[in-house]
Amino acid sequence: MLSIVSTPIGNLGDMTLRAIETLKKCDGIICEDTRVTGQLLKHLGIEKKELISFHGNTDPGKADFVIHELQKGRHLALVSDAGTPGISDPGYVVVSRATEAGIAIEVIPGASAFLAALSGSGLPINQFIYLGFLPLKKGRKTLIESFKNEERTIVFYESVHRIERTLMEIADVLKDQPNRPVVIARELTKMHEEFVRTTVGGLATVASTITKKGEFVVVIGTR
Repeated sequence: MLSIVSTPIGNLGDMTLRAIETLKKCDGIICEDTRVTGQLLKHLGIEKKELISFHGNTDPGKADFVIHELQKGRHLALVSDAGTPGISDPGYVVVSRATEAGIAIEVIPGASAFLAALSGSGLPINQFIYLGFLPLKKGRKTLIESFKNEERTIVFYESVHRIERTLMEIADVLKDQPNRPVVIARELTKMHEEFVRTTVGGLATVASTITKKGEFVVVIGTR
């Protein structure tokens, strides 16, 4: 069996009882960074657990090994460094291969940064479009241009190194929609959690003054 286990995005208190029990009883854990997962297990008091590294630079053949282990009847848990596996991390490869192989899968839901940002944004979220991280080069301009006519709330992740550039690009592309609401969520569930609420017209100021630390989720409301 493959258990997809969500882990905290910052506050360790968000680890669910079911997730803890699953990590205790499984035979091994597939994870992005063994050091990060090792620290989580130490906090939870879980010892002597096999950790199988599977990250963005992992040889594709590693998936064959994982599937083989599952086919032998082993119970493996899949985690990401933070949040729900498969969302902006390589875990989806394992899940996809497991489903193709007919392996039983269970999901232990939990924290997700973009869902937390949507919940706290105060913007309409009955319909939304999630974009992960915006492209660095190819297709970036076209994608941001598409925001002009998007009728659903838009949500995406951004890194501390690109947040200012991205907010300035959005301010320029959507300059004809100055009253359109924008919420930037920073360091969700952590000590310095912050929601910055502004409009497209105020993005230039926010871009230069927002604290350049931590991880960001950007939410753009409808026109």
